[in-house]
Amino acid sequence: MISEFELLADKVSRLAELTHTLRLENAALRRAAVEHASDNKDLRERLQLAATRVEGLLAQLPSAPQDVEKDAA
Repeated sequence: MISEFELLADKVSRLAELTHTLRLENAALRRAAVEHASDNKDLRERLQLAATRVEGLLAQLPSAPQDVEKDAA
């Protein structure tokens, strides 16, 4: 009977250790998720800025002459 209690106590102890480990891992994953969300936001802003700059550069390019377009067809 005592060995059954010792076995149960050992299992409860291992469960407590696993729970503690998982809580630490969960906290680390939450921190990483927040960091990745922040990085993602920064990258989206940079991408939008780059797209705006490309559109501005494309708007500055001269348009193709009309007869070049007719010759190509």
